[in-house]
Amino acid sequence: MHIVVNEELKAYIDPLTPDEYDALERSLLAEGCRDALVLWGDTLVDGHNRYGICRKHGIPFNTVQNERFQSMDDVHLWMIEQHLGRRSVSDFQRGVLALRKREILAGRRAAAEPEADDSVPFDTTGAEPARPRAPRPHAAESRKDIAREARISSNQVGMIEKIRKEAAPEVVAAVKSGTLSISAAAAVASLPEDEQRAAASAGDDELKQAAKRVRESKRKPREKPTDEVKALREQVADLEAENRNLRREIDALKARLGEAPSGGDDDADAV
Repeated sequence: MHIVVNEELKAYIDPLTPDEYDALERSLLAEGCRDALVLWGDTLVDGHNRYGICRKHGIPFNTVQNERFQSMDDVHLWMIEQHLGRRSVSDFQRGVLALRKREILAGRRAAAEPEADDSVPFDTTGAEPARPRAPRPHAAESRKDIAREARISSNQVGMIEKIRKEAAPEVVAAVKSGTLSISAAAAVASLPEDEQRAAASAGDDELKQAAKRVRESKRKPREKPTDEVKALREQVADLEAENRNLRREIDALKARLGEAPSGGDDDADAV
């Protein structure tokens, strides 16, 4: 049987970790290859690891054709769906796959939308001819729906988008391996690429420290009073002090009035 291994398809899904590969190899040696390899014509779509292990050890395997594939996009979407449902796939990997799915579907919708033709004339009644309606947006286009499909939070989807766009390959590798969390990788991705590479080359601890420094730098410092606020506070303090002085003067005046003689006419009679 002639089977073609397309390297682009093989690399489309992140490879197994060494431990996962060893576990798969032990399983195939003990139980054989129970699941058929999926082909599109003679191109291998699903089962690259099993195919390599079976050839290495001479383990028999079966194949099955997927007749629904019409294009490479169909193949990619099928691969994405298969891996989104697997428990062994990390949060970061699921987020990347869901974003890839959105991009494929968005490309298909863009290709299907009819181009606006401004040269279409109006008829004699002045009414513009009806134009075909653009396809409705797919449900998976919003960040919220992507998060639901990938079983992660909307905030994580945003961070994964940032990592894909701005992170150096070394940072992406660290988050794929689980060395760096999604949030930490998104923080490091805010740095210039040369600083990201330098942190990665210094080791895992330095990458984590770089993420910590970025987070701390983004924390809002306590707002200091402006000059106007300071002036108002000083004015209030002065008014309060003046009020206290007035109260003391009033109390003193009341005390003097209380000591003054109350009968002025008696003094006049005595003269």
